[in-house]
Amino acid sequence: MNITKRQPVSVGEMITEEFLMPMGLTQGQLAESMGSSRKTVNESCRNRRAVTADTALMLAMVSSDTADFWLNSQQRNELGKALNTPKRRARIEKAKPIVA
Repeated sequence: MNITKRQPVSVGEMITEEFLMPMGLTQGQLAESMGSSRKTVNESCRNRRAVTADTALMLAMVSSDTADFWLNSQQRNELGKALNTPKRRARIEKAKPIVA
């Protein structure tokens, strides 16, 4: 397992720091452009809501990034959390290969 001590940049940070702030946009403006609720955007920015396929597609429509970029970013964060949370890591390490 490839382990890194450094947690990847969160999707919420990317939305806020790499998209909203440079463009001078508010969460409300992003939500309107996406056709989403402000609550959904706010929860995504605060890392309280995972990026789904639908959200990734909407983010791709309003940004210069692809849906794959947003989904991969979410996946990297989830894998990082799983590997860097001791209780989760211990549970994962109990898995053994199936020998036929």
